[in-house]
Amino acid sequence: MNKTLLTVLFIFSFSASYSQDSIVFFSDALKANIKSYNKASDLAFEKRDFNEGQRLFDSLVQYKLVGTQFDNFTIKSYNSKKVELNKITKPVFIITYASWCVLNKGEIPALNKLAKEHRNNMEFIVLFWDKKCNIKKIANLFNSNIKVCYANESYDNDSRIVSTLKHTLGFPTSYFIDENKKVVSIKRVVSQFQPKTALKIAIAQSYDNLSKSINESLINKSVVHSRLATN
Repeated sequence: MNKTLLTVLFIFSFSASYSQDSIVFFSDALKANIKSYNKASDLAFEKRDFNEGQRLFDSLVQYKLVGTQFDNFTIKSYNSKKVELNKITKPVFIITYASWCVLNKGEIPALNKLAKEHRNNMEFIVLFWDKKCNIKKIANLFNSNIKVCYANESYDNDSRIVSTLKHTLGFPTSYFIDENKKVVSIKRVVSQFQPKTALKIAIAQSYDNLSKSINESLINKSVVHSRLATN
């Protein structure tokens, strides 16, 4: 089966929208579609067709995950109490990392700047797939407008969020969720900088990339709400 046909079959295996009266949880939608996605994605990457791999990821997000109800995960916070997503009344921007991976150069200062600018209308969460003891050094680099959290397989209560987010969509990945906990967008975070890139340039480019993602998500939020209202 050629890649074009496989992609078409993969995309059209999705329902295009969700009824306003039905609640489809993010984890259920992901579980129902991850096998077909992985099959098509693995084939693309075996052929080193990375553009096709990205198109498949975007199709999974657009056709099956956007508009779903994000699960009410409870996440351990590094410097404060646990974070229960359903108790947050603002849109939420979550970005996942691991302490052993090198973050994009300039990304932490850019996130700090964005979180400060949006502190009144958006919640920023940085989620590390790590134990608390492993993120101490890096956690202190984020400002107080960002909730630094962590989750790990070795903690009994973390198995669900780890299996849902880390082991299916990978990392680093960003999630934009509206104030009603509807999924608006999911994006992979890709490093674009060479080691010798000047820090000032890296910060500016990281800020532009992240702010563009947030602005696109705010636009998509209106589209999702309009689509849900008409179904």
